[in-house]
Amino acid sequence: MRRSSSAAAVIGAAVVLLSGACGTAGEKPLSQPVATASPAAEQRVHDPSGVLVHLFQWPWADVAAECPALAAAGYTGVQLSPPQEHAVLPGHPWWQDYQPVSYTLTSRRGDRAALAAMVETCHRAGVKIYADAVVNHMTAQAAGTGSAGTAFTHYTYPDQPAGSFHTPCAVQDYGDRDQVQQCELLGLADLATETEPVRSRLAAYLNDLLSLGVDGFRIDAAKHLPAADLRAILDLLDRPAVVWSEVLYSPTEPIQPTEYRDLGATLEPRYADTVSRAFRNGTLTSLADLGAQTGSPFTDLLPSTGSVVYVDSHDSQRNGSTLTHADGPLHTLAVQFMLAWPYGTPLVMSSFAYDGFDDGPPADAAGRTRSVVCDGKAFVCEHRLPAVRALLSWREAVGDAPVTAWWAQGDALAFARGSGYFVVNRAPTPMTRTFETGLPAGRYRDVVSGQTADVDGAGRLTLTVPATTAAALLPS
Repeated sequence: MRRSSSAAAVIGAAVVLLSGACGTAGEKPLSQPVATASPAAEQRVHDPSGVLVHLFQWPWADVAAECPALAAAGYTGVQLSPPQEHAVLPGHPWWQDYQPVSYTLTSRRGDRAALAAMVETCHRAGVKIYADAVVNHMTAQAAGTGSAGTAFTHYTYPDQPAGSFHTPCAVQDYGDRDQVQQCELLGLADLATETEPVRSRLAAYLNDLLSLGVDGFRIDAAKHLPAADLRAILDLLDRPAVVWSEVLYSPTEPIQPTEYRDLGATLEPRYADTVSRAFRNGTLTSLADLGAQTGSPFTDLLPSTGSVVYVDSHDSQRNGSTLTHADGPLHTLAVQFMLAWPYGTPLVMSSFAYDGFDDGPPADAAGRTRSVVCDGKAFVCEHRLPAVRALLSWREAVGDAPVTAWWAQGDALAFARGSGYFVVNRAPTPMTRTFETGLPAGRYRDVVSGQTADVDGAGRLTLTVPATTAAALLPS
């Protein structure tokens, strides 16, 4: 949830949301790896691993049907949309799901039985399931009925006892810690998470999900509840769970992601902003130090271990801060780069098509989400793109190998990792170049196009890369 384009609130009638020969130009000798590999053996116990996909607003039955194909492609986990009962609003906007009414497991995507069956099916396929957990607040509505038929008012809900909310006030100053964590984000009734009854009820909800086999949680709007409160809630869980928290970063604000890192991973949205900026402007040389802790405000990211990264999210694709599926090949290139580059745990966005900011997923007259059709007109399903799936196999093959033989110039970049070599041509024309790969001599196959090319005894590779595409080579 982003502060200005979040899963957010309706106040009254207004919606408030939320080419050339081999040379030295652009080459950078590497005495140290550019970035550390995504954590493996050192993986912290509460961090996600592998490659995740956010099947945004997918019904539970469709997630279940997709899991065998996800496992075959190399995805290790799915982020779900919030599973609890949510407000039902006119037009059925996407963000109504982020306004909890109760912790009954009935949403527009299915009921408890469908959720449980989906988790079991996905586990059989080897795919883990992570729920988006909304624990900071309830709704912003004066009154209404939830997706399971529960009646509510703004401060009265069956699953929250009296005294569960902070005194109403609005978050206006993000430089004021108390205001951010004790006032209402966009009018959403703010839970008093410092109190034992609220903590116990939230923990009971998370434990209920764990009892169905859910493997962990994305904590929505974690910045808006103190880290101590979230820690106290997680301490009540019946078993260890993977956790990553949404804590948006600003250097001028008092609440920082580092406060939440001992609870599990945190999202690193600056990664998305940096990668999107580079691919939009064609300044790919700026990506050389991505994640190398250089001190630059654009590259001084949180450590790779404990960071979940993405090119776009359900929030950022609506506020214009990152590339999205609407950017076509540029977005695909950025996702391929994310999968090739050894920083953090990648989260691939899988969207539904939309025209307006508020648009919800394809639905029937009652607002129930329709079964997924990946035609680009209903659901976009970026995670199914062959060019993206190819990078999953490349990533698995190179493992934790660091970046070597980095080269970048204008619209192009290239680097080696272990036995693999990755090249991006962002330009609108083909690029032919001889690269100094440092790889052993032999024949290599591009897992994206299927074409083969030879590396000579000096480690040189001559390759033509079509316009706005990437090549990812492995020994043939």
